[in-house]
Amino acid sequence: MDTTMEQASQRLRDQDTLSDISRLKPGWILAFGILLAVLGAFALASVITATIASVYFVAISMVIAGAAHMVMAFQAKSFWSGSTWFLTGIFYSAAGLLASSNPLLAATGLTLLLGIALVASGIVRLVIAFQMRSGTAWGWVVLSALITALLGITVLSQWPASGLYVLGTFLSIDLLFTGASWLALGSALLSRQILSSLVQA
Repeated sequence: MDTTMEQASQRLRDQDTLSDISRLKPGWILAFGILLAVLGAFALASVITATIASVYFVAISMVIAGAAHMVMAFQAKSFWSGSTWFLTGIFYSAAGLLASSNPLLAATGLTLLLGIALVASGIVRLVIAFQMRSGTAWGWVVLSALITALLGITVLSQWPASGLYVLGTFLSIDLLFTGASWLALGSALLSRQILSSLVQA
């Protein structure tokens, strides 16, 4: 019963989201998609610059998170809790400032963590896949796990040189795919509007 209610609630949320998107003008959506795709292409042409940009984004996010933690520290009810929040905020802010002061060094460290995370994620998904062998999709899970682990091994095998381009490459690909998805959405909405106007005519 609870599952059915959750599914119905999720469908309503999806419908509201689609309704909100459908109100947007296709021209703006297409322009946004083109902008993201162009930025992705430029980033792919200069992955080192894109890597530095991604490090600055992470650094700014950490500084903001640190400031938020320090503000929350003054809302704590006990000294111990407030001190923990405040020290965590200082740590986040200091890490963000250090990353922004030497983005290439930070990119090298982040790339190392990313490579380890990819390998670990691949191994975990591989174990899960063999535990669900009775399922129909376990082969795809195995393939996905192997690709993820192989990607992590590739990143680690070329480290620390991979720190110069991995984050920038990931950012570029994300921008390109996001731009393509917005272009597809804008094109679909534009086609629907044209078809609707033809029907009304």
